[in-house]
Amino acid sequence: MPQLNQIRERRTSADEVFDHLYQEIISLKLLPDTKMSEVEIASQFEVSRQPVREAFSRLGNLGLVLIRPQKATVVRKFSSREIAHARDIPLVIDTHSQLVQRLGLDGVHLHDARGLRDLRRDFGPDPIIGASAGASRHDGMAAGEAGADYITFGPVAETGLGAPALAEAELFAWWSEMIEVPVVAEGGLTPDLITALAPITDFFAIGPEIWHRDDPMAALAQLIAPLAR
Repeated sequence: MPQLNQIRERRTSADEVFDHLYQEIISLKLLPDTKMSEVEIASQFEVSRQPVREAFSRLGNLGLVLIRPQKATVVRKFSSREIAHARDIPLVIDTHSQLVQRLGLDGVHLHDARGLRDLRRDFGPDPIIGASAGASRHDGMAAGEAGADYITFGPVAETGLGAPALAEAELFAWWSEMIEVPVVAEGGLTPDLITALAPITDFFAIGPEIWHRDDPMAALAQLIAPLAR
């Protein structure tokens, strides 16, 4: 019985170390090329080195670390696709549908519904196809009928890029009530607009709102703060 308890304890310790390191790696708290010491991690978790070795082995099997005998184990370098997939985030390219299969992406976003039906036929049911519909209920419905997995409406506020028609809250409310295809709000998003649209939209497409700021992470946190309330 003592031996069995030791095995269980060791497995539990390995799971704990693995779970912690896995989250640190996929969240990029541990950056690529970071060296990981068995001794230091064992001391941190107050375990022997064996559970740490087991955790390293599991991380290596997932392709997250490089285990080099007699040298430090290091976090391996990742492509943006690998980082996205590790966090269950689909990677969708804008417009260039021919690159989806070539690059192993999850789908494509189109700026209108032209060619969408043919693309869905060629892609089959699995790859994601999204389409922009501006502020047009008709264009959104046409894209949905052609096989789009989601529809984006926007801009929802002035963006300084010409003077396109704005997608009003009433459009999102109607769509959410009448149509099953997920709807996405984009363009000119602010915390107040996210607060107002959150009950009637499925997702928000965030771009210039954060990438044009000096600190994108801080801008993102501020922008989506209403979703945490």
